[in-house]
Amino acid sequence: MVIVVASALLARNRWPDQRELSRKIVHIGTGAVIPMAWWFAIPAVIAIPFAGVVTLATAINQRWRLIPAVEDVDRNSYGTTAYGLAITTLLVMYWPYQPEAVCAGVLVMACGDGLAGLIGRAVTSPRWTVAGQTKSLAGTATMLTVSFGVLLALTITDGSGVNGTGALLLAAVATGLEQISPAGIDNLSVPLAVGFLWATTIH
Repeated sequence: MVIVVASALLARNRWPDQRELSRKIVHIGTGAVIPMAWWFAIPAVIAIPFAGVVTLATAINQRWRLIPAVEDVDRNSYGTTAYGLAITTLLVMYWPYQPEAVCAGVLVMACGDGLAGLIGRAVTSPRWTVAGQTKSLAGTATMLTVSFGVLLALTITDGSGVNGTGALLLAAVATGLEQISPAGIDNLSVPLAVGFLWATTIH
């Protein structure tokens, strides 16, 4: 997490006008922590309190902007705090017995939504508004494609065999929920829905 935040600060200093970039670095980088925890078999007694502390820290930062690179965006959003809450909740529900479910929920949000935000802003494509939030064809397509790729890779990694239908279904659900994202609520709804559906439908 120190490396992730440091990278965000460096990006903010290097590209001060790209306010969304530093936030997305934190968004994507945080997601990578979960598969690392799975790889190193971090026990719940460490993982859950750590996630809780990080969530509390993000809530404090969201209120007082102690580290602007994490929260200084051009809209009112509680997404970073919601993201931490989603990770903590998934850890409580499924760690360490179903780490794949935690990884599914977190990595779809980290990679799918993270890249969708960056590509959606960078690529000119048709746009629309849902619940006061601007969405784009490029960003939505990125969310669906990357989420499907992440989930398909997970079905292979966990040894259960390729489940393309299940991965596509979950990716579609995630993409649909991402469309409804006032104040960053998709950072909570997407990981929880994907994690739950993974645990109950794919396994």
